[in-house]
Amino acid sequence: MIGFDFQNRTRVVFGDGVCARLGELALELGFTRTLLVADRGMVAAGYVERAVELLQAARITTVPFHEFGENPDTRMVQAGSAFAADHRVDSIVALGGGSSLDAAKGINFLLTQGGAMRDYRGFGRALHPMLPAIGIPTTAGTGSEAQSYAIISDADTHEKMACGDPKAAFRVAILDPELTLSMPERVTAVAGYDALSHAVESAVTTRRNVLSSMYSREAWRLLATNYERVMASPADRIARAAMLLGAHLAGTAIELSMLGAAHACANPLTARFGTTHGVAVSLMLPHVVRWNGEVAGELYAGLLPPGRDAGCGAGEALAREVERLAAAAGLPRDLQSLDIPPDAFPQLAQEAAMQMTGRFNPRPLDAAAARELYARAYSGQ
Repeated sequence: MIGFDFQNRTRVVFGDGVCARLGELALELGFTRTLLVADRGMVAAGYVERAVELLQAARITTVPFHEFGENPDTRMVQAGSAFAADHRVDSIVALGGGSSLDAAKGINFLLTQGGAMRDYRGFGRALHPMLPAIGIPTTAGTGSEAQSYAIISDADTHEKMACGDPKAAFRVAILDPELTLSMPERVTAVAGYDALSHAVESAVTTRRNVLSSMYSREAWRLLATNYERVMASPADRIARAAMLLGAHLAGTAIELSMLGAAHACANPLTARFGTTHGVAVSLMLPHVVRWNGEVAGELYAGLLPPGRDAGCGAGEALAREVERLAAAAGLPRDLQSLDIPPDAFPQLAQEAAMQMTGRFNPRPLDAAAARELYARAYSGQ
């Protein structure tokens, strides 16, 4: 049995309407002057205005910051850190999808530790206390509010860097399903599939343990049984709540177990071709599951209802299920449809083999293996 060392550093407040408690929770943490990190979509949706009202009602001065993109990079984070320093903030609220949550954690690193983002690549390199922070996800996707890592792209190389430290974890995560009701259909599909992939990959890594497996299985149950439901009925509050909680549990599973080859292969697609992360993962996951099935079949079986493999093996059965879910959401089925050329595979494979998540895959991932997975994903076979 694999051991673990885990302390849940984030208080989780879940339920319809709990975002109304933002001011109260911020006061409990001693916020007086906070940086509100939120993408432009949150401004357009009215969520930023609402957050500012709640914080101001608690007599907390709020300084909004919006200057970052879908994949926050080192320059954006550096600019956010300088902005926060100029305004002498003592706390951070992150509001939005994974980009807002990751940008906030990255800003926290630089604001409190100094240096450059690449100095914190890896885990446990923050030497000083970090500002208390609250994470409020508005998408059921990354589960970043449950993790102590910030995923930041290098502005020069476009490589995604995982920068983690226990001190970077949000003190409080506010999970309010009502905030996810405004998610566009495409965002619901892509973010939801990303969450599904987190449950699948975290369930079989070499770092998995009894606790992470519990989170992975429950996350998969919530996500797999509600993904199509929320796509068909976007206003279904029960399905939205299940997806948000499932994404959070999958994020917690990542914190304990990490990810695998699907994410290792997806990241270079995003860096080199701008493929949306959730789409890149959806293209790679079925092929990785089939490939891993030779060594991880029993683990994959734990995600399937009894007898679901129908004699084809748990890896194949799960691969077919994640393919079916992707098709039901209208996600692309192969790399060819995205005009990603086969002559790019050698470079993509080299980069995939260097990704941190690949180290934890149940089957060793090298450049040759990654190239094979890209070839399979090219035709969708």
